Amino acid sequence: MRDLIGGRCGWCADDELYIQYHDEEWGKPVTDDKILFEFLILEGAQAGLSWITILRKREGYRQAFHNFDVEKVARMTAADVERLMTFEGIVKNRLKITAAINNARLFMTIQREYGSFYDYTLSFFPNRQPIVNRFRSLREIPASSPESDAMSKDMKKRGFKFFGSTICYAHLQATGFVNDHLLDCRCRKGKV
Repeated sequence: MRDLIGGRCGWCADDELYIQYHDEEWGKPVTDDKILFEFLILEGAQAGLSWITILRKREGYRQAFHNFDVEKVARMTAADVERLMTFEGIVKNRLKITAAINNARLFMTIQREYGSFYDYTLSFFPNRQPIVNRFRSLREIPASSPESDAMSKDMKKRGFKFFGSTICYAHLQATGFVNDHLLDCRCRKGKV
């Protein structure tokens, strides 16, 4: 894989959906808990799959999980799980569907404890500040970090599923807690 394609991080290649995601979302700071919850659901669904697979099903996930309304997802039942096992718009994996419901309940517990999931996430970062890496090559970008290790470990202890350190790191990248746009990427240079 080339490091840069069309002035962008090479992982998005020439896929229009990937390019739009790269340019408009990936690495941009998210402070809204609703969006953080959306990425928590999507990243958990991605475990073992490619991110483009989940991006292509994003609208299906939006429909299946009440437009990512955490309170509505937390109230979902076994009957909802059975319904979603036949829903074509998402990855039909019972463990991932039940994990999404479980994780919604735990997400709300964190909100009550910390005031917001955003504040909880920042608690794992030095000086409560996002990290801006200065990588020149895709090979330099790690699969995890001390922050994702610590956050994932705490979330596992709380009972979260499908949120290991690698998925946690991808979540942090997606939501701008970690900016891994390569130094020569057009997003890094403000040309998007």
